[in-house]
Amino acid sequence: MDITSLGGNLLGTIPLGDIVLYLTPFHLFMFAVVLIFTFLIAISRTETQVEAEFGTLKENKVSIGLAEFKVRRFLAIICGLATAGAMITGDLFNLTLFIALIGIVNVGIVSAVKQVDVLDAAYQYGIMAMISSLPLFGGASIILAATGTLSLFVISGLVATPMMIFGAILLLIGVAGETGIAPFFATKAEMFRTPGSPFLLIIHLSSLMVIIRVIEVLLIIVT
Repeated sequence: MDITSLGGNLLGTIPLGDIVLYLTPFHLFMFAVVLIFTFLIAISRTETQVEAEFGTLKENKVSIGLAEFKVRRFLAIICGLATAGAMITGDLFNLTLFIALIGIVNVGIVSAVKQVDVLDAAYQYGIMAMISSLPLFGGASIILAATGTLSLFVISGLVATPMMIFGAILLLIGVAGETGIAPFFATKAEMFRTPGSPFLLIIHLSSLMVIIRVIEVLLIIVT
């Protein structure tokens, strides 16, 4: 599929040898949105989580310490920057690297929580993300073998072959596992029970933006 039919008018290209990066209004808009949210999260403070105690009218307030706050803020910033990189890159392999990094830091954001249910969910999601890295990078490798290039700008001008479609399917499976979307969303949903908002917002945002970007990439590959 023609890139301009998905992202709007082509604003320019950045040739880096075999890899040709490209810029469109669609990518720049998503890149700016992610950076704005990352900045807002970086300057925000965490709110205290209030839990109702069963059988009583009492409330239990859960807050995070300064050391944990700094670690979560740092990881949230890394997640935001990785998401922003995934929005603007025109290199298929770098896209998979950014997605894998997002999966790693999503686990790290809640890894310091002293809640068994949350840690158990984060552990299961971490295993799922590691397993998903195989079809994620495998799909990108198959597409590279079938096309001879990693540049989405070049791939957009090629006719889809069965191997390219197979690689795109593997890529989709890998992204589904890394971002925790259906049918892999159950363990990731449990991670949101942890205190520490607004840093949890970047987990939602990264999944949403990556899914949108990957849909565009898949359309470029298979159509």
